[in-house]
Amino acid sequence: MTIPAEGVSVTAPLRRAPFRALLAGRLLMYVGNSVASIALAFAVLDATGSVVHLGLVVGVRSLANVALLLLGGVLADRLPRSLMLQGACALAALSQGGIAAAVLLDSASLPLLLVLSLVNGAAAAAGLPAVLALTPQTVPAAILRQANALARISSQLGITVGMSLGGVLSGLIGPGWALAGNAALFAAAAPCFALVRVPAAPVGERANVLRDLLDGWTEFTARPWVWIVVAQFTVVNAVLSGGVVVLGPAVADTAFGREAWGVILGLQAVGALLGGLLAARWQPRRALCFGVALMLLEALPLVALAEAPHVPLLLPLMFFVGMATEQFGVAWEVSVQQNIAPEKLARVYSYDALGSFIALPVGEMAVGPIAERFGTGPTLLGAAALLVAATLAALSSREVRTLTRR
Repeated sequence: MTIPAEGVSVTAPLRRAPFRALLAGRLLMYVGNSVASIALAFAVLDATGSVVHLGLVVGVRSLANVALLLLGGVLADRLPRSLMLQGACALAALSQGGIAAAVLLDSASLPLLLVLSLVNGAAAAAGLPAVLALTPQTVPAAILRQANALARISSQLGITVGMSLGGVLSGLIGPGWALAGNAALFAAAAPCFALVRVPAAPVGERANVLRDLLDGWTEFTARPWVWIVVAQFTVVNAVLSGGVVVLGPAVADTAFGREAWGVILGLQAVGALLGGLLAARWQPRRALCFGVALMLLEALPLVALAEAPHVPLLLPLMFFVGMATEQFGVAWEVSVQQNIAPEKLARVYSYDALGSFIALPVGEMAVGPIAERFGTGPTLLGAAALLVAATLAALSSREVRTLTRR
């Protein structure tokens, strides 16, 4: 399989042992995270019967993630990134194992779930900037786009398997056992990251943490297209987390069942897998603008959940949404990695993640009360309208429309 225009094999990064180890670790991490996202939602619903409590549990995880992301970025620019990932996986395994034990022993109280979700959010904050910034260290610059596409394909393959397993296992044997398997997957990911042996990333002048954060902020704000797209995804991620993560399982429970919801989300990941393969073979020169525009498709499943929550409709919608998301994702990763200094890359990724995720706790915690007040359907339609408005605002930026990849 080759890229006709460039003559570079899509699988060229797989010839690099560090990249293969990174790919395996990402795969295991994303399978574990995807199983957890489904199983935890149904575990909270089983334990409390409340969509408000579900929003609190997932919101606390996101809150911890947001609060510690910047520190994670600083550490990932100072310490070996593979070591950071090993520690993050170990912490995630412990926290997810604790949640599984609580569910299986019938002691999954709301306070306990909140504490363990907070710990899990801290683990994610430690690992995210490191895993994103590590990819350019494992391959030559000439195959960076292919490497990012394959890295995201690995992640989406993990999501495909994890989402399907999460829904099916939660329905067949209960969410507790699904969460236990998820903890084991994180434990298995840590040794994979230990095999990612690469030269140390360039390190700038050592300073205190505050100075490092200010340097990262300067780098982040120096390019308008960076913060404009991040601002767009502050809105996009908030409405999707509320509409899909919190209200989606509630709609599924009343409309078509948990197993079908797992299959629907799994098919979205299949679409993302194929979208990643397409992005590895082809993207337009103005790939970032193209990817941002495709985010308009994300509004369609929200409208379908509100007006016509039927499996035959949701399956193709989520599939094409998955494809669109990966076209954007590969374009974004390559744009950032080609334009940001390597010694500041993890910090810029941490600001990117902070800006993109900062509204997640608000969206997840607020959507339950809003839906109870105004109804699930109107809440989902309002979320779709916000998503469209944010995306059109980003497309109005000349910097977003004109940025070209190398």
